[in-house]
Amino acid sequence: MSETVTLSFRVSAEDAEKLDKLAKATDRPRSWLLEQALDAYLDLQAWQVEHIQAGLKDLREGRTIPHERVMEWLDSLGTDHEIDPPKCE
Repeated sequence: MSETVTLSFRVSAEDAEKLDKLAKATDRPRSWLLEQALDAYLDLQAWQVEHIQAGLKDLREGRTIPHERVMEWLDSLGTDHEIDPPKCE
């Protein structure tokens, strides 16, 4: 198990009450629920930042699709003349 540290932060009384209700309903301690929530948040944010950085790299390296081609494709969706999604040039 990795080393742990203690963190403290303030929450509204309303959120503390919601946390207590959830802890009771799930038979889990507050700290476990908060750790799970923090893990999920950090994973999601890391995923988002990674994909934003990858998109910016694609942009810098010219791997883009012109807006007009994307709009043409989107406008074709649901019609009798749907076109294939555009690919990077």
